[in-house]
Amino acid sequence: MVGLNKVMIIGNVGTDPEMRYTPNGNPVTSFRMATSRTYTSPDGERRQDTEWFTVVAWNQLAEQCNQYLTKGRRAYVEGRLRSHTWEGTDGQTRFRNEIVADRVLFLDRAPIGQPPATEKGTPAAAEADQEAGPLEPEELPF
Repeated sequence: MVGLNKVMIIGNVGTDPEMRYTPNGNPVTSFRMATSRTYTSPDGERRQDTEWFTVVAWNQLAEQCNQYLTKGRRAYVEGRLRSHTWEGTDGQTRFRNEIVADRVLFLDRAPIGQPPATEKGTPAAAEADQEAGPLEPEELPF
């Protein structure tokens, strides 16, 4: 049977990306992202919930994320959910979910003095230019 494992989030980068290399020399970058939703509680009070996600990108996407994303930037991440379970040094079982990114779009423009999100003339540059402005509901990818 065919399955589906797809996650899409839009939010703010919460930590500067960290890039490292596997023993084979493949780049891998990880960073945290926060997404928020606002709702009205049963007593009429406006509240906001924030969810935190760990995002992992590989190869060329890892290099782009490391180069152009910084804490506070807004981004769209699309990928699959992966779970890890391990035993910590204290003997406790630990659990973590992470998003393995297939696609990352930079949704805001780089602050003054920071390089642009992509080099001109690349396919990613066209996507970044389209996504740079404020998003309208009909422009959301889902």
